[in-house]
Amino acid sequence: MLYAFSRSRFAWALLTLGTTLLLLIALFFQYALGYQPCVMCVYQRAALVVVIAAGLLGWLAPRSPVLASSAMLIWLAASADGFLLAWEHVGYQLNPSPFNQCSSFAEFPAWLPLDSWLPALFFPTGDCADVDWSLLGWSMPQWLMGIFAVLAALAAFFMLVRLLGWKRARA
Repeated sequence: MLYAFSRSRFAWALLTLGTTLLLLIALFFQYALGYQPCVMCVYQRAALVVVIAAGLLGWLAPRSPVLASSAMLIWLAASADGFLLAWEHVGYQLNPSPFNQCSSFAEFPAWLPLDSWLPALFFPTGDCADVDWSLLGWSMPQWLMGIFAVLAALAAFFMLVRLLGWKRARA
């Protein structure tokens, strides 16, 4: 049953819609509530966009072994990267000091200057050490650590489900 679900467009649509919702929530915080994203926030948004792209890729060809496996690897890598970025961001919040600060400008590769191409989404204006919002005692990057950990665990789980299902189908 899980194997069939992992090969469905519905599963990939859930991933895509769920992570798109997270990105829209971030934009709501920025544009409706006035919270300014810092460099680490922008990098975490970029990781979410990569997960969204992986979800779209998987949605296009959920039964293709090559495309679906590639999408799952991209999903796992972006989720792990997002987790590490959120972890670093939490460090800036929990240990603010002049010697522990993030950059004030995004350092995207020259071939992918997201902050120039899409400044409404990727241009940082906030400070990484600021805790503007919290829920149940957790700041936004702490929540994102949990979210990215769940996304990475789901990617790894579904990769395992597909591998075991593929082996069972070949046997």
